[in-house]
Amino acid sequence: MTPRAAQVDGPVLGLDVGDRRIGLACSDPTGLLASPLGVWRRLDEERDVQHIVAMAQEHEVRVVVVGLPINMNGTEGPQAEKTRRFAECLQRAGLHVVLWDERLTTVEATRMLQERGMRAKRIPHHVDEAAAVLILEAYLASLGNRPQAWTPV
Repeated sequence: MTPRAAQVDGPVLGLDVGDRRIGLACSDPTGLLASPLGVWRRLDEERDVQHIVAMAQEHEVRVVVVGLPINMNGTEGPQAEKTRRFAECLQRAGLHVVLWDERLTTVEATRMLQERGMRAKRIPHHVDEAAAVLILEAYLASLGNRPQAWTPV
């Protein structure tokens, strides 16, 4: 898996991979905008990979950025190991995969949705795709072709 690409050459897919759901986001071809694509409820590894491959093909994605849940002290736990295995399955399916440190994205996504006035009952339905957007925005910003995403203070 590649640490990161030098620049965006087409849309990029961002994933927030969990045990039960996968949040999806996609960039525009220039890498300036990241938009939520929804949440995939996980079924089994084969169907999950098929769905991600189909989404990548539908959106003509060149790179798939998978959020890697690193612990705050920099170590990797069981969830990071599961995510790495899933990313390897995506790569074997022919996708160009980049792992990206996703520390605190779910916390930040929850806060962002609260600040936008979303009711607490609805947040769990959108937090995974919001986290995928944040993962994708951070990756795109690291390429140097766009400013860091604006976050309300």
